[in-house]
Amino acid sequence: MTMADNVPIDIIRSHQDDVERENEKQEQKLHPQSKTQAQIDEDEKYNRDVPPDGGYGWVCVACVFWINAHTWGINSSYGVFLSYYLSNDVFPNTSALSYAFTGGLSISCALLVAPLATHMIHKWGTRLVLNLGVFFETLSLIGSSFATVKWHIFLSQGVCFGWGMGFLFVGSVGITPQWFSKHRSVAMGINAAGSGLGGLIYSLAVGAIIPRYGLGWAFRILGIVSCVVNLVCCNLLRDRNKAVGSRFTAFHLPLLRRPEFLLFLAWGVFSMLGYVALLFSVANFALSVGLSSHQGSIVSAMLNLGQGLGRPFVGMFSDRLGRINIATFLSFLCGLFCLAIWTSADSMGVVCFFAVLVGTVAGTYWATVSPVLAEIIGIRDLPSGLSITWLVLVIPCTVSEPIALELRSHVAGGGTSYLHVQIFTGFMYLAASICLWLVRGWRVGALECAEARRDPVVQAGPLAGATGGNEKQGHPPTLPAATQTTGTDTQLWAPISLLRRMVAMKKV
Repeated sequence: MTMADNVPIDIIRSHQDDVERENEKQEQKLHPQSKTQAQIDEDEKYNRDVPPDGGYGWVCVACVFWINAHTWGINSSYGVFLSYYLSNDVFPNTSALSYAFTGGLSISCALLVAPLATHMIHKWGTRLVLNLGVFFETLSLIGSSFATVKWHIFLSQGVCFGWGMGFLFVGSVGITPQWFSKHRSVAMGINAAGSGLGGLIYSLAVGAIIPRYGLGWAFRILGIVSCVVNLVCCNLLRDRNKAVGSRFTAFHLPLLRRPEFLLFLAWGVFSMLGYVALLFSVANFALSVGLSSHQGSIVSAMLNLGQGLGRPFVGMFSDRLGRINIATFLSFLCGLFCLAIWTSADSMGVVCFFAVLVGTVAGTYWATVSPVLAEIIGIRDLPSGLSITWLVLVIPCTVSEPIALELRSHVAGGGTSYLHVQIFTGFMYLAASICLWLVRGWRVGALECAEARRDPVVQAGPLAGATGGNEKQGHPPTLPAATQTTGTDTQLWAPISLLRRMVAMKKV
């Protein structure tokens, strides 16, 4: 049994993290004054911290769950609003493309404020940022209820809602991983399920409220309910930033020199191009196959039901089978569902079946992004890594739904075909899975190196650049810190060995 079988995988630091600490120690020996006392204290906190793996952490899980339900969940109901806008010409002289940009704008603005939110957390703490998010989201929903022209809805339902959602999301997303180690993916899966449950509730609620009380009151009801719930949850949350010694550098640029991090970003870009197109198109797709607006809202709700049911299981299997393994496989599976089932869906039953099924895997990115990134760069640099990630995702989230609407084609009889949208979405998820599969190959190699470095019997060998030394059977040779930027990294990314590790049966 290897070390990886006895220790939670996230505690076995990546080879880069090991090397970085070794280099820091050597630098400190050579230049004792090169580090401040605060930096040394942060290093000690990081190395000695043991997450409680429960306790008040479960209260934080519940709070983040309901915050997600009343941010991303409400945003998921935009598909119902979009279908209503397109069917009723709510704002005259507004094109379908303009409406599509509104939905994407809310997500992109949420991600765009991530660096600012990260900096504010460092300066003034998490609670201020969370309550600022509640203010902006409430303002946006109440303001949307009084919108009369298209630019009103762009600013309120698009920009302002995005700011509120961004402050709430960035302020809360990094808290749960600080409380858990062994059960981190399960906890994150429960958190991510909140957006699915919220999307289910509010897709059905909006579909029922608009015909009965009108568009204005639909926004006001959402604003009042979300304000109350978010205020309670935000003020119950507790972070462990001081205990962990978190780094809140909004742009930790050395991360961009790491190929595995760049591939991780590519996984996010392709996932979002597929996810946003799927999320906002499915309700209007239902209309294209002859279903009613009410049935379209039910289809959107079924997609969110699938997300709510699937994400906790995504987290559970991630902890058992490996976080990168599960994220890679489910991204591939989502693309396969889009190409094999969505392209042939033409009735209420089949469309609902597809919506529930694809919903269980469509939001894999949001359920696994933090645990997967923690595997790649470590928990200490997680805030900085996430900050860069959210900024990179701004463009794909903005353009995904407009691309989907432009890919629609008109057919004889005045109908609309979504075939090109379905193919586009499917291939985006497949591309995402390939990117993360490459990261998996790197991670397997990094873990092998880390295990070898911890084995005192293993002597320096070929990867270390030595010509002699005995290797313990079943383990690669140890890796001195000096080889980080020369032989070792080259070996980890060598095509043949990388391909071998990509197909290796290992929990990563």
